[in-house]
Amino acid sequence: MLSEQSAATVRATLPAVGAAIGEISARFYERLFAASPELLRDLFNRGNQASGTQRQALAGSIAAFAGHLVKPLGDRSESRSEDRPDAVLRRIAHKHASLGITPEQYTVVHEHLFAAIAEVLGEAVTPEVGAAWDEVYWLMANALIAIERELYETGGAGGGWREWEVVGRVAETADVVALELRPADGSPAPVHRAGQYVSVRVALPDGARQIRQYSLAGAPGADTWRIGVKRVRGGAAPDGEVSNHLHAHVRVGDRLPVSSPYGDLVLDQDTGAPLLLASAGIGVTPMVAMLEQLALSGHPAPVTVVHADRSPTRHALRSDQEGYAAKLADASVHFWYEEPEPGHPADRTGLADLSRLDVPAGTRAYLCGPLPFMRAVRAQLLAKGVSPADIHYEVFGPDLWLARS
Repeated sequence: MLSEQSAATVRATLPAVGAAIGEISARFYERLFAASPELLRDLFNRGNQASGTQRQALAGSIAAFAGHLVKPLGDRSESRSEDRPDAVLRRIAHKHASLGITPEQYTVVHEHLFAAIAEVLGEAVTPEVGAAWDEVYWLMANALIAIERELYETGGAGGGWREWEVVGRVAETADVVALELRPADGSPAPVHRAGQYVSVRVALPDGARQIRQYSLAGAPGADTWRIGVKRVRGGAAPDGEVSNHLHAHVRVGDRLPVSSPYGDLVLDQDTGAPLLLASAGIGVTPMVAMLEQLALSGHPAPVTVVHADRSPTRHALRSDQEGYAAKLADASVHFWYEEPEPGHPADRTGLADLSRLDVPAGTRAYLCGPLPFMRAVRAQLLAKGVSPADIHYEVFGPDLWLARS
């Protein structure tokens, strides 16, 4: 809880800090990488740094957390459950744990962040202002450290890295390859929950060891794990260096360091409620894991499967969606394509439109895909009477805090 004196100071200075936080973030990363270049080489996503999206994420996290701390209690209670700071912090902590973030690194970040604040805001950062924002930072950092400690106790310190062997490789589409992985030491695959992801660490030609997260496209309990890797084509920006490396160089028999499973967007197996699983693009992977789990458990209630993609040829894991849905007692599948094949229904052409779908009362919805897709689907579900508390979604990468706007 923020002290009363600091809350008043933060409330008064939040507009000024918020207006400058993009510049503060840029200066912070310049300082951080100058002092510790290995962090950019081996920890931070170099593609996101180059595009500036990582800087947006840091700016959003600090401003949003501070803004919540100084809100009146009544306003806080009205926050959407998925967007409440405790839920967002837990999601960030899962991401940090998958990277192996340590408590000591929060001290390093603090040093360079507050030096950047002083450089950008100058004399406006009085001792009182500095102390108030220092309190905000450590409230947030200590909350993350506590959650990450809890995750490490179950998942393995430092992300729980192990060597995994590629035992299968399937080209799902021109830009999506499914890799099947098995522990290289022959031990059982750790138990995960449907909807979770793992980190994969890749050694690149320049000596960097970049890390990316990939959802597990399979139900818990299997001897192997499967991930779907979408080749990132940058267009005006650089191509995704890790995804393109995996596509071009990784084959059956190769080994990859893989983390323990993380992620808190997981299928609630304790309810027999109607479910809706909505995805777009590579967001299909966690939805396939959920579908398989539902098929294995014999879920009795209705399950509605929604997927949107550019075209049928770009729709990865379509056969898995259709196959697992066919094994359920009551399931319907609905696919939308912007560039459909001849004969595709006209009302399933273009962007996903749930207006004609029957969404049973009490439906719990899980969404994964690009941020605009999830915002649109969420709004449509709310219009159909689905409770905000029953709509759960996964936001990857720097969009995490941007999703709150």
